[in-house]
Amino acid sequence: MILMGVGLLVAVGVMMPSSRSPIDAPISISIELPLTQNAAEPVSDIIEETVDVELPNIQLTIAQGDTLSGLFSKIGISQQTMYQVLESDQTILALDTLKPGNRLSFWVDDLTRELTALELYFDPSRQVRFERVSDSHFTYNEILVDGEWQSVPLRGEVHGSLYQSAAAAGLTARDVQQIEGLFKEKVKFGRDFRAGDNFFVLRNEQLIDGERTGNTDIQAVVIEVRGKQLSAFRHSDGSYYDAQGQGLAKAFLRVPLKKRYRISDHFNPRRKHPVTGRIAPHNGTDFATPTGTPILAAGDGVVSLVAKHRYAGKYVVIDHGGSYRTRYLHLSRSKVRKGQRVSRGQVIALSGATGRVSGAHLHYEFHINGRPVDAMKANIPMAKSLSGKELKQFKKLVAERMELLEVD
Repeated sequence: MILMGVGLLVAVGVMMPSSRSPIDAPISISIELPLTQNAAEPVSDIIEETVDVELPNIQLTIAQGDTLSGLFSKIGISQQTMYQVLESDQTILALDTLKPGNRLSFWVDDLTRELTALELYFDPSRQVRFERVSDSHFTYNEILVDGEWQSVPLRGEVHGSLYQSAAAAGLTARDVQQIEGLFKEKVKFGRDFRAGDNFFVLRNEQLIDGERTGNTDIQAVVIEVRGKQLSAFRHSDGSYYDAQGQGLAKAFLRVPLKKRYRISDHFNPRRKHPVTGRIAPHNGTDFATPTGTPILAAGDGVVSLVAKHRYAGKYVVIDHGGSYRTRYLHLSRSKVRKGQRVSRGQVIALSGATGRVSGAHLHYEFHINGRPVDAMKANIPMAKSLSGKELKQFKKLVAERMELLEVD
């Protein structure tokens, strides 16, 4: 994962999640630290292309040990230009999610060696393109492709470690984290399972032009623990319910603070940049919180990123499973680590004024299906039980998914 800040880091480790403890070490920030995640290629793969209006001059694949600063220097692009791209990236924070195997494409003017465009290729479903619009500014465009989703039933029996059994059945560590979160009030994953217990998972897998992107979405889970059957089914509202239509997740907090603070800047996808006059979306809600104000997790989930960005400052990202993700920017301090499971209302950080800001505040974002929404107005999940016509439709969906899973 490539992380940027006043000191620019490229460092992250891969660990199997644990229900007992989070990842041991917080992410540190340094401009020269190498990437620690395994990579397919030993070094960056730089390919010079024939000059073409449409094609990039340079393409490379990120490898272990790469830093954004090092890559820009290697191809002769100034650090000043890199910071201009980072300034545009503060809205989307795409550069912080790069990892080995992702591709970068550079469009560089042959005469001036000025960068005119940069494209990040994560997978067939997501690309982000930065384009120069003036001597000192870039804009960005995010391309999201939904593709096709294929339902795949996965089944397994517990023998030894649950995580090993789940991996043998084709489940990823992220899948297990999400399933653990769904049932954390009902079962202790580290101790309640015994040999012979069964689990059934219906997972949607994304394909684009027949190629799997690696993006998945859990639609249904049935687990048998010591003779008791537990279930979770994703409904059309994006929330999970058991087979009887009882909600499994707690309601999200509309505001991730212990009390209400003045909103200093509202969500505005059409906001104009005060310098360039061009559209520069404000993808969150700003609260005028004094430095040191406790910030709360808006819902149950897993911390997917703790990072520092030159302009966004220190920030935390929480993956809530399914379609939901929240981000908390300009923090003075994080109180959680990457991989840690958090509960709604848990203090995850303290507000601050890190990054490029005019004063202390919390910038809070709520994302649904990878896109930011207005957390103050959006129809965010609220814990409830289904009833009436909605319950009838849901039970039909349950029957269909149980049949796919071949569960009695």
